[in-house]
Amino acid sequence: MELDILGLLLYCIPAIVTGAIAFLFFKEHVENESRRRDFLIQKDLQKEALPMRLQAYERMSLYLERIKPSKLLIRVQPTSSNKEDYESLLIANIEQEFDHNLAQQIYVTDKCWSITSTAKNATIQMIRKATISDKIDTADKLRETLLTSMMDKRSPSDAALSFIKEEVSDIW
Repeated sequence: MELDILGLLLYCIPAIVTGAIAFLFFKEHVENESRRRDFLIQKDLQKEALPMRLQAYERMSLYLERIKPSKLLIRVQPTSSNKEDYESLLIANIEQEFDHNLAQQIYVTDKCWSITSTAKNATIQMIRKATISDKIDTADKLRETLLTSMMDKRSPSDAALSFIKEEVSDIW
């Protein structure tokens, strides 16, 4: 009886070892195939998504160029001589442009979107700060002051554009 159990074990142990090795190889093969399939799917998705991402970066660049004070002030003419009305018109124009590009945030990084939003807010703040001044009493004087101040310093849009260019170069 003892000999039968020992004989049975001698036959079963090699079969169990062979089965375990076959199971491990099969499991590894299935995992490798799954990773390969995932990689190919990711590669195809990236091939289709890259043009959309680049287009989003282009749109963000265009937006930042359009809200750059030197270009915004030339494009948006005052409708009256009231500086507060012109301030409202400029800010409404910036906000409208921003709202038009809201969907682009899903294609750019969070940091890029945050920097773009910060540039927008800084530009609006610059306009509001200039409007508060008692020395400025007309819309034309506000335009002149803003344009003059932009000659001395870099606009918030320029800093955001530099970041976008750097981020796009990292994609390649």
